[in-house]
Amino acid sequence: MPRWMEAIILGLIEGLTEFIPVSSTGHLLIAERWLGHRPDWFTVFIQVGAALALLPLFWNKLIGLLKNLSDPSARDYLAKLTSAFLLTAAGGVALDKMNFELPETVGPVAWATLIGGFVILGIERWKKGDPGNSHLSWNIPIACGVAQLLAAVFPGTSRSGATIMIAIALGLARSEAAEFSFILGMITLTAAGGYKFLDAWKDGEVVGANLTDIGLGFATAAVSSFLVVRWLLQFVREHSFNGFAIYRILLGIALLLWGAEAK
Repeated sequence: MPRWMEAIILGLIEGLTEFIPVSSTGHLLIAERWLGHRPDWFTVFIQVGAALALLPLFWNKLIGLLKNLSDPSARDYLAKLTSAFLLTAAGGVALDKMNFELPETVGPVAWATLIGGFVILGIERWKKGDPGNSHLSWNIPIACGVAQLLAAVFPGTSRSGATIMIAIALGLARSEAAEFSFILGMITLTAAGGYKFLDAWKDGEVVGANLTDIGLGFATAAVSSFLVVRWLLQFVREHSFNGFAIYRILLGIALLLWGAEAK
């Protein structure tokens, strides 16, 4: 298969899975076992594409907050968003300094995918019939920051799934939970991507890279991510995540069986 086509496939996988609760990192690790390993900075770059694609969806929200800093509610939301981001950023830098690397085997991804599916089912059952409220209490952004770190350490967890479900579990309404998760993810992934890409650039890893492959992966991730999130913002208002949970459980079992056969 041509490398440019592989780049499109990886970009599509990233865009389709980054913001739904199934884990993009887990899916990319699996895909690369068939398509061949790509440098880490390539994965980071297409993640930035998926993240930046959300800017048009939340532009009015963010500009409205910045224009109304005299409003206590706007300052409160921005403070909580910033706190969640800084918590994740500090943890991410610490992991980087410790030279943390994602596992390259299927086992950890399979278990995180499987367990995450049951966690989603459990929270959905617990919160069934509870509409939640629109107030973003301080425990939610702190929990979301920790959840993002958890997802970074255990591929297959799903960053968006972890943050949305912990927010719902703590009493936030579904729509508000999804919106906060997506905005936080957009900021976090863009910042992390920029940080890691600059490191790769300084180390000379990007020299000689195929710009066509990079551009195709970035664009495919951006377009597919935009469409998925626009759909998901409507979906989450009236539907549970049980379908995604069942998918995760089936995928986790399949991966465990596949991993056992590969030994």
